[in-house]
Amino acid sequence: MGLVFLIVFSLLAIASSLVEDISHKTCFKEFKGHHQLHNLSKHGIHLSLHHVHGPCSPLASTSPLSLSDILALDEARVRALNSRLKKNHKTSSKSRSSGQLEPKSVSIPLKPGTSIGTGNYYSMIGLGNPTKYYAMVVDTGSSFTWLQCQPCSVYCHSQVGTTYDPQTSKTHRYMSCDTTQCNSLQEATLNAPACSPSNLCIYEASYGDSSYSVGYLSSDTLTIAPSQTVPGFVYGCGEDNEGLFGQSAGLMGLARNKLSLLGQLSNKYGYAFSYCLPTSGSIGSLSIGSVNPSMYSFTPMLTNSQDPTLYFLQLTGIMVSGQLIRVPASAYRTATIIDSGTVISRLPTAVYTALKNSFVKALSRYTRAPAYSILDTCFRGSVASIGKAIPEVRLIYLRGAEMRLSAQNVMLDVDNGASCLGFAGTSGTGGIAIIGNRQQETFNVGYDVTNSRIGFAAGGCR
Repeated sequence: MGLVFLIVFSLLAIASSLVEDISHKTCFKEFKGHHQLHNLSKHGIHLSLHHVHGPCSPLASTSPLSLSDILALDEARVRALNSRLKKNHKTSSKSRSSGQLEPKSVSIPLKPGTSIGTGNYYSMIGLGNPTKYYAMVVDTGSSFTWLQCQPCSVYCHSQVGTTYDPQTSKTHRYMSCDTTQCNSLQEATLNAPACSPSNLCIYEASYGDSSYSVGYLSSDTLTIAPSQTVPGFVYGCGEDNEGLFGQSAGLMGLARNKLSLLGQLSNKYGYAFSYCLPTSGSIGSLSIGSVNPSMYSFTPMLTNSQDPTLYFLQLTGIMVSGQLIRVPASAYRTATIIDSGTVISRLPTAVYTALKNSFVKALSRYTRAPAYSILDTCFRGSVASIGKAIPEVRLIYLRGAEMRLSAQNVMLDVDNGASCLGFAGTSGTGGIAIIGNRQQETFNVGYDVTNSRIGFAAGGCR
């Protein structure tokens, strides 16, 4: 597993404090420019979006995960998303023996839930009065926003910048157990809330890769662009935050739920958002507010009753080198979500097999390489060396919307000078299909929730 935006001089101050950690001048200029993208226009709030593992990211780990580890975590996320669509999933219902969160006092249900995995993209959130700013992982598969809070009574992981201290904000409030927002937590987090003896609402956000955050449901002032604030924004003040969140301050949820950041901002800015997911070498964007219809080709936004918070659509065809792959229309009738947190797209087994066969035929003059983790269609040579021989792949959606994928969207480099097709089959029988972020990178993707449609436009990142 989301958005608030830096007042310009504050952002420049943050960038200046990080300059000693960024050795390349170009990288530093890009980081400063990233902050200056935050603004307000007639189409809503616009902010920059960075890849967590990009060379200019202050959240990049000094010992990054290997690609095989990232793919293993990706598979964990897919399993967790599948579990959310099963009727028999269970949620937790626990109470605390005191008003304080204590080490080892909380038994966390690790499934169901999303899997935050590697936290692929981040942006900034401004919170409190006076406002301070935090780097947050953005996730369309999550419905709840939380960040690490002092006094970190159990555990806070290392993060970029200072940890939020609710005592320093004039507008922070802890929320009681009898509020509507507390009663809505189970739908937003898939875990029932708990109540302290002092009647404070305790949330639990757990993820399929064993990461979790536990803390107090709170409200505070959210700052959006220099002159835009939202009072009473509801979020989680996490005092026990453990797992694979990198050096982020927390997570912002953009799923379809009234407690998500999108849901809470919808009355003011409209129930819509869009993004361009950047590669590790580019700058992306995230916009909250109306989706400009002239930019996009749209497909219907569908809903699954088992989890109405996720964004579903219908894939109807795939073309390789201008030819439709040969599968019956019924092969595409699998629940399909579009997700910013899943890296590799998952296709129904029959569809993936047909795609793989067409792809192998198109690259028949290249030597096959061994499978790599979940990727089973690999070739000797890098994406750059294979280059123009990589066939164009087009994903076609209901009512004609499509994505024409570039070579970088279709294949990815792995170890030992090999590259692999960046798709995989669904996990087991009945598994959901997923349009992952590798295929979405550099596209503008618009989520018009009000009009129940998802739009695609090429060339969105710079």
